[in-house]
Formats: sequence, C-alpha cells, structure tokens
Amino acid sequence: MTKLKAFSLLLFTGIWCFPAFAQHQISGYVINAESKEPIESVEIYDNNAGKSYSTNEEGYFEINDLPYGTYFLFFYKLGYEVEQRPIILDTQNANIYIELRKLSREMSEVAIIEQKEQVFAMQRLREVEGTAIFAGKKNEVINLDQMIVNTSSNNARQIYSQISGLNIFESNDAGLQLNIGGRGLDPNRSSNFNTRQNNYDISADVLGYPESYYTPPAEGIKEIQVIRGAASLQYGTQFGGLVNFKMKTPERDRNIELISRQSLGSNALFTSFNSLSGSIGKIGYYGYFNYKQGNGFRPNSNFDSQNAYIFSDYKLGKNTTISADFTYLYYLAQQPGGLTDAQFYRDPTISNRTRNWFEVDWKLASLKLEHRFSYKTRLSVLTYGLDASRKSVGFRTNRVSQEDDLDAPRDLILGDFNNWGTEIRFLNRYEIGSMSSVFLIGSKYYQSNNESVQGPGTASSEADFSLGDQQFPNYPNQSDFTFPNRNVAVFGENIFYLKDNLSITPGFRFEYINTRSEGTFKRINFDLAGNPIQNETFEDNRDFKRSFILLGTGISYLPSSKTEFYGNFSQNYRSVTFNDIRIVNPTFQVDPDITDESGFTTDFGIRGRFNESVSYDIGGFGLLYDNRIGEVLRAETRQNTEGELEETGRVVRYRGNIGQAFMYGIESLIELNLLPILGYDSPDKKLSFFANTALTRSEYLNSDIPGIEGNNVEFVPFLNLKTGFNIGYKDFVGSLQYTYVTRQFTDASNAEQNPFDNQSGIRGEIPAYDVLDLSFSYNWNRVTLESGINNVLHNWYFTRRATGYPGPGIIPSPPRTFYLTLELKIGS
Repeated sequence: MTKLKAFSLLLFTGIWCFPAFAQHQISGYVINAESKEPIESVEIYDNNAGKSYSTNEEGYFEINDLPYGTYFLFFYKLGYEVEQRPIILDTQNANIYIELRKLSREMSEVAIIEQKEQVFAMQRLREVEGTAIFAGKKNEVINLDQMIVNTSSNNARQIYSQISGLNIFESNDAGLQLNIGGRGLDPNRSSNFNTRQNNYDISADVLGYPESYYTPPAEGIKEIQVIRGAASLQYGTQFGGLVNFKMKTPERDRNIELISRQSLGSNALFTSFNSLSGSIGKIGYYGYFNYKQGNGFRPNSNFDSQNAYIFSDYKLGKNTTISADFTYLYYLAQQPGGLTDAQFYRDPTISNRTRNWFEVDWKLASLKLEHRFSYKTRLSVLTYGLDASRKSVGFRTNRVSQEDDLDAPRDLILGDFNNWGTEIRFLNRYEIGSMSSVFLIGSKYYQSNNESVQGPGTASSEADFSLGDQQFPNYPNQSDFTFPNRNVAVFGENIFYLKDNLSITPGFRFEYINTRSEGTFKRINFDLAGNPIQNETFEDNRDFKRSFILLGTGISYLPSSKTEFYGNFSQNYRSVTFNDIRIVNPTFQVDPDITDESGFTTDFGIRGRFNESVSYDIGGFGLLYDNRIGEVLRAETRQNTEGELEETGRVVRYRGNIGQAFMYGIESLIELNLLPILGYDSPDKKLSFFANTALTRSEYLNSDIPGIEGNNVEFVPFLNLKTGFNIGYKDFVGSLQYTYVTRQFTDASNAEQNPFDNQSGIRGEIPAYDVLDLSFSYNWNRVTLESGINNVLHNWYFTRRATGYPGPGIIPSPPRTFYLTLELKIGS
C-alpha cells in the first residue's frame, strides 16, 4: 500500500500544481464560399512562426498564446484555393471568418501527396470534436495515410507502434483479429477495450461477451482513435478505454474514385482491396471489398475471408446530415493448435491438430443523424445493430502434445450474437461570465440476446459445425444457454475554463446493468474404467441487476500554444461474463462465485512540440483493480455423485477473483524531425526518428489465495519499446522499426517457464523477444508500389499461451515474411 500512497501523492502534486497565466487568441471559422458550409481539417499556417494548425468538424480553429502584433496566416485544403489573410492583434482577441473557394483546375498527384504530408505521424484529438469531449484525457490518433507499414496484413505491431504500452498477441491470420491489451489487461480479442467503428460498438456483446472477432482492414481506415481509461465516462466502463476505427469517408471533390490494391506475400498470402468513393450532389458514398487468403507458416493454418463495407451520407439541409453504413465479414480459418515448450524449441513450425476449425459471420449496421442548431450547439443520434455468429470445433485436450484421436468427437462451441443500441449526445458551448464552457450530456440504451451452445462435434476432419449429441450423448462438456442482457447509461461532462489556458473537466456516468442467463448444462460422471455412471441435466437461470455511478475529472493547462500539461482520474468497472462461466474448458476451471471488477485509472503528463523538430508525450499512469479476475495454478476439482468436491489429480488454471492489483508506470512517445535538427531544410527529403517507451510495474496488493500477494500481475512486461526511423526522398519513403518486449507472466502464480515441458504449454512466462520490420513505398503518378520484410532477423518467439482456442498451448509468432503491394488510383 506504500506504493499506492506514494503514487497518489505524486498524482495529486502533478495534476494540481500547474501555474497559470493569460494568453491572447486568434479564432474563427472557415467555410465554403459557395455552399457556406464549414470546412473540416483546413490547414492554417503561421508564416512568421512556422507553426501549423487546423480546423475541427465545425470549421472552427483557435490559435492561443499570441503576443500583440501582425500575423500572416495561410489557409489551405486539398481541392481549395489557398487564402492568405493578415491579422492585426491589438488589445482584443481576434475572431474572423474565412471563405475558401474550390480549385478550378485539377491538381497533380504529386501536389496532392505534398499537401497531405505531415511532419509528425502521431496526432492527438482536440478538446472538443463533434459531440465528444477529450479535454484532459490521454489520447492518441493513428493516421494510416501517414504511416509506411504493412497495411495489407493489418500488421498490428507496426500500425500501433506509436501507442504507448500496448501489449499485442501476434498471430498469422493477416490481421483478421486484433488482440491488444496494455497496463496488465489481457490482449485476447481486445476484450478490455471498448472497441468501436465510427463510434458504435462492434464487439460480440459489450456486457456479456466483449470480444471483437471483427477488425476492419487498415486499408479502409482513415484513423484509429485510442483514448485510455478516462474514456469510461463517455463510452463505457472498460479499464482499457476506447479504440475507435474511423473509416474512410466519401471524396467530396470527385464523382468517383477507384482504388485497387493487390498484395502478395509469404506463405501463399494474397489480399485484394478495392474501393469506390465519391459525391453526387448532396449524396456521398464510400465502399470497399477486401479479400484475403493464405496458408500460414505452419501446417493446418490456412484461412479465407471476405469483407465488404458501404457508407453513404446525405445533406438533409444546411445543418443536418444523415449517414448509414453496413459491414459484412465472413472468414473460415483452420487452426494448427498450440505447442508445448519442448515442441516450440524443437520445431515451432509443426502442428499435430488437423481437425480444428474456426468460422466467423459478422454483420453490422448503423444509422446516424447529426444536427447543428448553431455553431455552439450540436446533437447526434446514433442507432446500430449486430447480427453475428462464431463457430469453433476441434480437439483441444489439456495434454497439448497428445496426438489427435481421429475417431473421437471434437469440442464444438456455437455462439450467436444479436444486439442493438442507440446513443444520443447533446453538446452546447456557453459562457460563465467572460469565460467559455462546454457541456455534454448523453444517454445509451443497449440490449442483447445471445445464445451459446457447447457439445460434441462430429469426428470429421472437415469444417463441419454440426452438433453430434445424438451420436455422442455422454460427451462431458454440454450446455445450451441464452444471455438476454440490458444496459441503460446516462453520462455527462463539462469543460470549465478557469482561465484562457486552464480548464477542468468533471464528469459522471450512471449505469444500470441487467445480465441474465437462461439454460441448461449436463453433468456426466465416469467410473475409473471411463464408463458413464451419471448423466443429468441441470437448469442454471441467473438474474444479476446492479446500478452504480462512475465519477472522474480531467485538467488541462497550456503554458504555451505548443505545450500542454494534462491529468485525469476516472473510475472503471468491468462486468463478469456469464458466457465465460458456462463454457467448459479442459485447461482451466472458473470459480462459480466470480464477481465484477472495479477500480480506477489515472493519467498525467506533458505533451507538445518544440518548433517543427520535436513532438512528445511523456506521462505517468496508475491503474487499480479491485477483485481483479485472473488465473492461478491449482488442483482441479469435480463434483462426485454425492455432490461433494474431490480432486482429480490434475493441475489446471483456476479463473476467478484473484485480489486487488495495482499497475503503474511511465509511458513516453518522442518523435524527432531530424533534418531541421541537423541543419537541413529540403522539402524533397524526410528523416525522422521515434521512440515509444513504456516502463511498467505491477503488484498484487492483497489476495485471499495463498502465495499471490506481492506477485507480479499477468501480461505486464517491465519494458515495452518500439523505436525506428522514417526516411523519404521525393516520391520514395521507407520505415525501419525495432520492437523489444521483456518477459511477462501469464498467471497470477508467476509460474516460471520450463523449456523441457512436453505436456501442456499453458504454464509459464512469455520470454523476452525482439523484432525488426522494414517497409518501403514508391509513388509514380497514380501508381504506388509498396514492399517490406516483417521480422527481418527471422527470430522465433511467441506472445501467447492460449488456454482455449486457437490452442491450447504456445502459439508461435510468424517468422520472416515478405510482402509486395501494387496500388492503382483512378478518379474523375
């Protein structure tokens, strides 16, 4: 507890001891000269200071911390004429309106690329965007257009290289699933983040099964917004925070634009991404079709997927827009299974599972209405729904090295997910005296009715997901459940500007959650000879209602226009999932009395820029878990015919509420634009360096389980480093990235690795590993050629010990792979 008290004192001091002083400001709106509509993302360049700014969704901009004098500002955006405006700043702040006219001539592709190019890859969200508040929150924005990475395979190690502290499960499925965690959060299917697309939920069930089986292709994403645990007040209670995929939007200056990207890679990888975009009158449209197939570097690991997306918006009036989108994903993957430690170090390319299959069918849809009452007041109404399924079948015994019994039934798990929700947000800017304030209020209604069936599959080797309960009536793992869940939330935040450069943002979230389970499971006991002596069916209906309030606050102080001190504190909550309880897994048991998790997240730090040479975000964090759910190694128990618990003689992982855990550390991202630092000023050249470093400590503060208190928390490497260079000369750009992650434990018992273990593969740590990636891109008119090598050094390593699918056991990460992408862009 001494560490927690010391951290609390550091947090209090770091957040509140910010000095404050006044500043002067140029602000205003940029609109279309013909339609009078606001223009988003207009670049504003201060010629004297060499500084750049941009407008938000309302066309609004602010330039703070300015001394009196005359300023020459340039306003430009792709497809518009450049506007120059001299501004005299005397005794009062300046508020201006700028009108931009569309270009009357076509711009060359080279000019387009030059206008789009940014000095720094990492961006951050403004204090207010649309109907959302981000003031005082730790946030990062990944702009895919500014990164030279392997987007055809959704390489998460590269794409998320500048998000501090992320822990990634790396697989070999061309990025069909995203597995990210951080700060001690399990990366499995990003289940500890609130995962969204265009601001709506895309996971199977936010409350009952918060796993994301769908990840949009990087080639169709405009940007990825990551807001840490303080996102709990506006978006959901998850400890990880928010990951929001903002998809690409219609081209406003063209009737049609076609982009076709064809990629080839190692292990028979082929991906095809084809998109159409444009605007016709008041209607805008964007859509793509993405196909992927590959064999993987291990036997029995082929996959095939089809993903389609379509988006359209329509201007109902000057201030009102309605938009809709639809997403479809289907993929079928064969899974080679996990390995024991001995098998991995002997030959990580082997597979002794030929009958394991996984299938996903995912359909998402949303409808959104946005209305601007005035430049101060906005309303958004978002309705969305999911109709999806996941199916898995395979042989997954606790003894990973055991050969597959080809005549035995496979374990079958079927999940159907049907949910919908609606979210309403109202934002208003107002004044308290002479100071501005921003108020946000919102509500969310969400309901789901999911189904889960577990039982015997067929003895076939094919991707057959039919139930074989008639053929194998005494199969031990059988259940049939529905999970009707309901959630109602009301949330609000308010930015109070105490001074022009100092703000505080308190907020709240009220949650009502009702998670239910209705269904049956079978209990089948066997004698010592393996003959069934009991086969009973039991009902298990549960109804768990609770309501609570989460509170939080953030603070932001800007001593200059390029420097910000920030800090926040927010409570978090994670609902236990009945689905996890009911699924029987041969490698671990679940405590039947498992309960919800609660706690808080806090961040504080400093971020900003030095001229156009250095961009940085350096800060500390703390995350406290009460009733943290984790796993320990212990003897397996089963109920005998008298209903009493008895040990089976096997050691398994036991999943339950382990105790109170605390994670804390320092995270930093530093980017250097090296050419100005070295004294060069050449628009044709680019040379930059970045270092993304996370130093994290963790500890179980207390636990009722012997031997846990004082242990390290799972999935917490002490050092998580990603660093590299970006280079460019005219139309050629490249990147070199190095990743190093120290060892991490996979269970609360802190079991050490045994490289000679030839039984399970689920026990032990994940050793330290390092990876080197290289990527290039060359553009010539409307053609772009991309290529690269992932894992240049051909290191063998693993990031995951799976307790269920796609294991159990060690899941080896891909070795050295190559890729080549050809892109063609046509538009009119």
